[in-house]
Amino acid sequence: MTTSASTRKRIGTIVRDLSRRYLPEGDLHAGETALAKIVAETEDPFKVLISTILSQRTRDEMTEIASRQLFSKYETPAELAAADAGDVERLIKPVGFYRQKARQIVSVSRTLLDRYQGTVPRTYEELIELPQVGPKTANCVLVYGFGVPRIPTDTHVHRVSNRLGLVRTKTPEATERRLMRIVPKEYWLHINELFIRFGKDLCRPIGPRCPQCSFTSFCRFYPRTKWSRDARRRRDKTARR
Repeated sequence: MTTSASTRKRIGTIVRDLSRRYLPEGDLHAGETALAKIVAETEDPFKVLISTILSQRTRDEMTEIASRQLFSKYETPAELAAADAGDVERLIKPVGFYRQKARQIVSVSRTLLDRYQGTVPRTYEELIELPQVGPKTANCVLVYGFGVPRIPTDTHVHRVSNRLGLVRTKTPEATERRLMRIVPKEYWLHINELFIRFGKDLCRPIGPRCPQCSFTSFCRFYPRTKWSRDARRRRDKTARR
């Protein structure tokens, strides 16, 4: 499927607008997501990997708290590989499914020691082979841990991309594949940070703040909102006068 000129123009408009709003310096270190804050503080791919696992089905605020508590005691793969799972559970309790995640991060730490001498691999193919690492986690490590252009796609990126008409997909995985075909690579590195911030700030799943959005002219979701209906009624009244 080819990318139309209108879609390419739309992508540029969206990225430039969101960059001015959320990343005016063009630097992920200035981001506000939990992963961006970790990168700003440590630039450690291992901490990005563990924090991404902690972030699954968990709000950013809780991920940040749990990550800080965990890394205050266990900073390296060797330390976490030897950690008691019960102690890890206690430290990461703010996140959802903390018992499962405690076992997962101990397991992935041991795998890093066994296969990679305690270093985090920097290719998608190697990352995806680690236990509990799926496409989103692998791409987050590449983007936030190594600065490698990819498009990690969570529910926010999936929702925003569909609402703004960039894709018509049913799952985040399908959205990721489509975005990587249509979005110029020069934008890949910042898409996750920008779309997550936009999805939490304005393009919310419930209670979106459409009047403050710059993209209502081409948003597929906007025509179904009360603001669009009110605008149509005002136009109809004006036309009947």
